[in-house]
Amino acid sequence: MTTVYRSEAGGRTVREQYRALLEHWPVEAERRTVPTRAGDTFVVVSGPVDAPPVVALHGSGGNSATWLADIATWAPHLRVHAVDVIGEPGLSAPARPPLGSPEYAEWLDDVLDGLGLTSAAVVGMSLGGWLALDYASRRPERVTGLVLLGPSGIGRRKVGWLLRALPFFALGQWGRRRIVRIVAGADVGEYREVVASTFRHFKPRVEFPVFDDAVLRGLEMPMLVVVGGRDAMLDSRGTARRLAATAPHADVRVLPAAGHFIPGQADAVLDFLR
Repeated sequence: MTTVYRSEAGGRTVREQYRALLEHWPVEAERRTVPTRAGDTFVVVSGPVDAPPVVALHGSGGNSATWLADIATWAPHLRVHAVDVIGEPGLSAPARPPLGSPEYAEWLDDVLDGLGLTSAAVVGMSLGGWLALDYASRRPERVTGLVLLGPSGIGRRKVGWLLRALPFFALGQWGRRRIVRIVAGADVGEYREVVASTFRHFKPRVEFPVFDDAVLRGLEMPMLVVVGGRDAMLDSRGTARRLAATAPHADVRVLPAAGHFIPGQADAVLDFLR
């Protein structure tokens, strides 16, 4: 765990906090561990067995608790497989293959095969959006639709947020809460302490490759993309412009007042996926 967490004790703390959050999963769910070539992968499965399948991929520094506010809306209509991404602070293996390599697509092949899915719609947030795009570009026959919430890999990354955050790095838990607010662009509410604690112990990714235009032009499946106009980390308007040029069939929505964290999209996502 030393490649993912700053210490073994910190890793245990993060996993304990996550397990406590899972006890508040608001609908009936099955917890599964899927063996893959990258190591065991933890998945929370909700919704009717015969409903359209969806794979949900959280962002960097997150886990499947990301979907706690959405799953009650989705589960009556969709079979949602909330996947803990490898190398992130969930219950999956700590493996971190290089982004841009084929290894993440191979990992997701194993996840889908282990869940008995030949294809599914994929919902991805931030890093999860990057992984969803990567998988859809390499395995288009397995992706029936894409929902990307603040995805990395399209618009350029910003660095101004780091200058704003620098004064808070030395201010302990209070400072980490402020940094989370700057990065997220919103108050994460009752989860602020858990998020701040996670980033005390967890070593997040800092670089995400940008997809070239040819990759984006090759995405022919239905796409819903929601970005925040005040995203401190990504050029969301640049994301919208690139997609307008390369994937004009995509439904791209820029929310002017939203930041990188974009809450309240459960109904919009459900309407699109249905």
